[in-house]
Amino acid sequence: MSKTKKSKIFVLDTNVILHDHTCIYQFQDNDIILPITVLEELDKFKRGNDLINFQAREFTRVLDEIVGDDIFNGGKSLGAGKGRIRIETGKPFSDELKASFREDIPDHRILAIADFTAKTYPRRKTVLISKDINLRMKAKSLGIQAEDYKTDQVTDENVLDKTITTFDNFDDIVIDQLYQQGSFAKADVKDFNPDANECYIFRGNQSSALARYDAKSERIYRVEKKSAYGIKPRNAEQTFSLNMLMDPEVRLIALTGKAGTGKTLLALAAAIEQHRQYEQILLARPIVALSNRDLGYLPGDASEKINPYMQPLYDNLAVIKHTFNPRSNEYQLIEEMVKDEKLNITPLAYIRGRSLSNAFFIIDEAQNLTPHEIKTIITRAGEGTRMVFTGDLWQIDSPYLDMKSNGLAYMVDRMRNQELFAHINLVKGERSYLAELASNLL
Repeated sequence: MSKTKKSKIFVLDTNVILHDHTCIYQFQDNDIILPITVLEELDKFKRGNDLINFQAREFTRVLDEIVGDDIFNGGKSLGAGKGRIRIETGKPFSDELKASFREDIPDHRILAIADFTAKTYPRRKTVLISKDINLRMKAKSLGIQAEDYKTDQVTDENVLDKTITTFDNFDDIVIDQLYQQGSFAKADVKDFNPDANECYIFRGNQSSALARYDAKSERIYRVEKKSAYGIKPRNAEQTFSLNMLMDPEVRLIALTGKAGTGKTLLALAAAIEQHRQYEQILLARPIVALSNRDLGYLPGDASEKINPYMQPLYDNLAVIKHTFNPRSNEYQLIEEMVKDEKLNITPLAYIRGRSLSNAFFIIDEAQNLTPHEIKTIITRAGEGTRMVFTGDLWQIDSPYLDMKSNGLAYMVDRMRNQELFAHINLVKGERSYLAELASNLL
């Protein structure tokens, strides 16, 4: 893999490929080494319906397209402006590796290959790329440079904890215009450069108002406090959220915030309120299996296997139902929608491959999805479909994702200021005083 200039050599861990099957094309003109151990591990992930299995299969297809004898001998070019890729067979553990790590496991075999590469090409920088922070720490303890896969990480961290902008000492005359006419032009406010669908609280000396910017008309519209199917907003953030959820022009919505802020409840209430406009309401969430075990290991039939993971969605549905008398038409409507599968709660793995037309699709716990998985889901959207992603960016269950690399944060970062997209970060917990106290102090 010799080169005239000192380009880098990247050694890839398995979890990078399972995160993004196109990763080998993201390293510019630098060379890539794929340890044979990684191919062995990928083989274990090829079977299954989860999105992680899809990544493994897709990477195998990508590799099959470029495979040849060169991939084992000197490497094969990935194309114009790209480096070369080579599969490296197993290498013996150095004395330092043997002394540090006595167990022969895949991670240590990958370390042995990274160690061998760094010593074989001392004039070139060798970097181990892994989503596993523990493996990166092990590599650094041996003097091997290691980094996270950063291609799809959020570039602006401010997007993660964005709050509603408040204007104090605002002109009461302009606020009065909001109430009298419903809106005012962006040009009426100096040095005002809002993003599409950005929300604001205007506070004057004698009055205040909630407002939202419409990029098409370049006007700021007043946001009124309205309920949806028995669920009333309890604060400004929830009011803005319902306003977005009830606007058919906003096709893609992200609701972020800690537990108890009402993200999923608001989305579900808005969906049921608008049930006549959509053929189906879908609620889904990714399944992060216990101890990384496939659902097939759990007892029972398919329904019994997934119900424990779907229970939080059923709980939110129960909250909405119990705002009405069991004999009321509103209560009976929800019962009928569930029975007729017009309101369907399902694991996210069952959605891939479908084309969803004229549906209201809510994806819960989206912070546990990779950027590629988010893209896969959004590209399922057919004509008339709206998608709502909810999640807590501080509560990530996947071992290989963090606040900057998860799919929900990535989507918010990339889609902001698009006219069909809106993001609300809910800060104030409304589940109970105890839940709010625990969220803040524990």
